[in-house]
Amino acid sequence: MTFGAPTVGAPTAVSARDVDLSMFGTDPWWLVIAKAIVIFAFLVLTTLVLILAERKVMAWMQMRVGPDRVGPKGLLQTVADGIKLGLKEGITPTGVDKPIYLLAPVIATAPAFMAFAVIPFGPVVSVFGESTPLQLTDLPVAVLYILAVTSVGVYGIVLAGWASGSTYPLLGGLRSTAQVISYEIAMGLTFAAVFLLSGTMSTSGIVAAQDGLWYVVLLVPSFLIYSVSMVGETNRAPFDLPEAEGELVGGFHTEYSSLRFAMFMLAEYVNMITVSALSTTMFLGGWHAPWPFNMGSWANSGWWPVLWFVLKVWGVLFVFVWLRSTLPRLRYDQFMRWDGNCSSRSPWSG
Repeated sequence: MTFGAPTVGAPTAVSARDVDLSMFGTDPWWLVIAKAIVIFAFLVLTTLVLILAERKVMAWMQMRVGPDRVGPKGLLQTVADGIKLGLKEGITPTGVDKPIYLLAPVIATAPAFMAFAVIPFGPVVSVFGESTPLQLTDLPVAVLYILAVTSVGVYGIVLAGWASGSTYPLLGGLRSTAQVISYEIAMGLTFAAVFLLSGTMSTSGIVAAQDGLWYVVLLVPSFLIYSVSMVGETNRAPFDLPEAEGELVGGFHTEYSSLRFAMFMLAEYVNMITVSALSTTMFLGGWHAPWPFNMGSWANSGWWPVLWFVLKVWGVLFVFVWLRSTLPRLRYDQFMRWDGNCSSRSPWSG
C-alpha cells in the first residue's frame, strides 16, 4: 500500500495538496518511541558495519589485508575500536573555552540523527494492529527541514575548532564552513528540479511520485551534481579538507580524545548515511523495488520495501568508499580555485 502515488506507471507530477499527510502525527506514543529507537539503532548499527566494511573494501581495492585479528576474519574490529575509545582518558587541554568545547561534539552529532526523522523507509504497514507509515514523521517542507538541520551540524565543527584555542583546529573549522556553504547552494539547486517535477517538498510525496520512473533517469544532471555535493557536504575524501592530516594535523578535532572524538567520528558516518538515504529518496525511487522485482505487486507492499531502501543506501555508501580508495585529497588552494574557467586543468594536478 502506498500513499499519494499516481495511478499510472508513467511519471506524473503529484500536487502538494494530493499528498496525504494526515496519517502522520496520529500514532500512539509507544509507536512513536519505537520508531525513534529503531531509527537510532539503524544509524548506529549501520555506522559500526560501515566502518568495518570501509576498511575491508579499501584493503581489497588497494591489495592490502585489512583488519583480520579481532574476531573471526576481523569482524569485531569496529567493536574493539569503540571500546578502546570509550576507555581512553578524556583530556581537556588548558586554555579551551570549556562550555563550547564540551558542547561542540553534541552539536555536530545530534542534527545528523534528527535529519532521519522525515526519511521514508517504506509504505503503510500494520504494527501490532496499528496502521502506520514506515516513517517517523513528514512535513510539507520535509526536504527543507533536512537541509536546515544538517546545516546546523557544521556549527559543531566550527565551534570545536574555535573553542580549542589552537590554530590548526581553527583552520579546519573554517575550511568546513567554506565547504558547506559552497556545496549546499549546489545541493539546493538540484532539489529544486525534484520539487518542480514532483510538485511537493514532502519526502513521502516525492517517493510516491517515482512509482513509475525514478528521477535519476529524468534528472541525470541534477543527480550527478548532488552526488558531488553530498561528498563535499560530508567532508569525505577527496574533499576531507577540514581534517587534512598532512596540513592541519587532524584538523578541527586535534584537541579531542576519547568519547568526544568518537562523537565527531559518529557524526561523519551518520551524515554519510543521511545523505545516502536522501539520494535514495530524491532520485532512486525511495523504497520502491528495482526492476525486475517491481513487476510483482508483492515487492512494493508489506516489509519488502525496507529491503530495497537499505540496499540502495548501501549502494550509495559504496561510492563513498570507492572514492576514498581511488582519489587523492585535493589541496585546499586547488579546491577553492578550481571552477568552470579552469576546467581544462585537473584539480589533482600540481
